[in-house]
Amino acid sequence: MKWYILATGLALTGLFLYWLLVITEGVYLGRRVVVWLYDLTAGKYDGIKEFAPEMESFFVVRPLRHRLRHAPAPLILDVATGTGRVPWFLLEDPLFNGRVIGLDASEKMLRLAAEKLKPYGRRAAFAQQTADRLPFADNTFPAVACLESLEFFPSDVAALQEMVRVLQPGGVLLVTRRRGREAKLFLDRYRNVPQFEALLRDVGLVDVHTLPWQEDYDQVFGRKPAVSKQ
Repeated sequence: MKWYILATGLALTGLFLYWLLVITEGVYLGRRVVVWLYDLTAGKYDGIKEFAPEMESFFVVRPLRHRLRHAPAPLILDVATGTGRVPWFLLEDPLFNGRVIGLDASEKMLRLAAEKLKPYGRRAAFAQQTADRLPFADNTFPAVACLESLEFFPSDVAALQEMVRVLQPGGVLLVTRRRGREAKLFLDRYRNVPQFEALLRDVGLVDVHTLPWQEDYDQVFGRKPAVSKQ
């Protein structure tokens, strides 16, 4: 009986640690743990994610280019850029003529991103900072992206408010909403589609709509209202 209790306790402890460190990636232990875990896995990150170029082009690059078709050389901010996923695929596209700034709190992730994007020179730049304190002026970017990251921030609301702040009037925001079975394991951080769209409207966006994307994520687009002409 004692061995059964011990085995059950160890199994439950293992499940708890898996939830705490793997599924929710340390978010309930604080920002420093999240950043430490990403620093720890930086060298393996691209191999783990296995990004497919054709999928990234179709679902990320093309939608952004389409929404920025009236901006000949846009400056795009990618929040929580990791190893430079969005900058890489944008700059690899011969029809994209703009520049990209990748922002992340993980020094090792940014180091890999900078090395990867070195051939693009000044078209790619990087900043080490957190999403809730963006080091940019109001109304700077015609587009801001943040993929597969909101649920790992200390406050998704604060991060979204910052992204909207730095968006230009009429600018586009592309973020992702966690979905699937594991999404609800984020407890107080989980939002269904209507709740998430309502949040984006609450932080000041219009034309908010959700598109199915991956097994674990939806894409959600919104636009910052243009300044009305008097």
